[in-house]
Amino acid sequence: MHGKEHTPREIKVGVLGATGTVGQRFIALLSRHPYFIIHALGASQRSAGKKYTQAVNWKQTSPVPAQVRDMVVKECIPEHFVECSVVFSGLDSDVAGEIEEAFRHAELAVFSNAKNYRRDPAVPLVVPLVNSSHFAMIPQQRAQHSPPLKKGFILTNANCSTTGVVVPLAALEKAFGPLESCMITTMQAISGAGYPGVPSLDIIDNVVPYISGEEEKMEWETLKILGGISEGDEGLKSFDMHDKHPLRISASCNRVPVIEGHTECVSIRFARRPPPSPQQVREALTAYTSDAYALGCPSAPRHTVFVHEEVDRPQPRLDRDYQMGAGVSVGRVRQCRVLDIKFVVLANNVAIGAATSSILNAELAVVKGIIS
Repeated sequence: MHGKEHTPREIKVGVLGATGTVGQRFIALLSRHPYFIIHALGASQRSAGKKYTQAVNWKQTSPVPAQVRDMVVKECIPEHFVECSVVFSGLDSDVAGEIEEAFRHAELAVFSNAKNYRRDPAVPLVVPLVNSSHFAMIPQQRAQHSPPLKKGFILTNANCSTTGVVVPLAALEKAFGPLESCMITTMQAISGAGYPGVPSLDIIDNVVPYISGEEEKMEWETLKILGGISEGDEGLKSFDMHDKHPLRISASCNRVPVIEGHTECVSIRFARRPPPSPQQVREALTAYTSDAYALGCPSAPRHTVFVHEEVDRPQPRLDRDYQMGAGVSVGRVRQCRVLDIKFVVLANNVAIGAATSSILNAELAVVKGIIS
């Protein structure tokens, strides 16, 4: 972790869905955070009223942090979280929609890992290593709410497989201009399905060539993230979905017997002719730095994209924990005979693909003065 000299004073935060897989990861990361202090934990009625250690089936590789062991879990209602400047949501999508809206309505800042509001035209879908400029939509989101809000908003991070691929795509669009087409084949870890997740008899000695809704999410979310914000005649902002330079994306998503770390094989075509060489692509990826790092966010990785020179990297078991899983790894950058360039991406689906993204987004909101 790194940061600027003037770090904020302690900021109280809450975690919704605190007993689930993503909630546990939030707690493990926040317990070591320099200024976010866990103040309240929310979960289902079944867990409410119990001490956290009694309510949770802890599945992290480090013990339950001392500061939450005896914390009493609350129901996910705003009145228990009024002292929190930030609320992180690790809720399942079947309950996240109404709960997150209630928290926004109560003037709370919600950073959500759930999918419910990703398609909302007023809600930024932010991969913190890519499109922090989309925070500019928050004032309009507050103004359009009934009644208008002063402090409350919802901001979502992306699907775990989308997150991994958009980072190198953004780096290459920044260096070489718009992309025209992108083919992606994923090999996704079982932790992406939560706990208990995929049955062992379905995944051991097997590859499952289907993950419900995943391909559509990747193809749609990538356009919102890589696109800009345009302003209409009446001053209303909207996400342009990359429509100034249409980008065609085809994703094929597979579940593989790996615990953590999504691997993706990517082929891309640039609009510019001639396209950049593999070496130019490697150099552009290595040079790419996120706003989150430049602004001193403590969870931001030094290397937004780490480019491997070895012919057989990245690999999930060897590379998923580099930089605490906060960056992405790219390797095998080479010419593609069908499109222009092809490469392999690895992203830690439970770190930058989930909780780390939400925490980085909240750090960006603090740095940008959106949260005081």
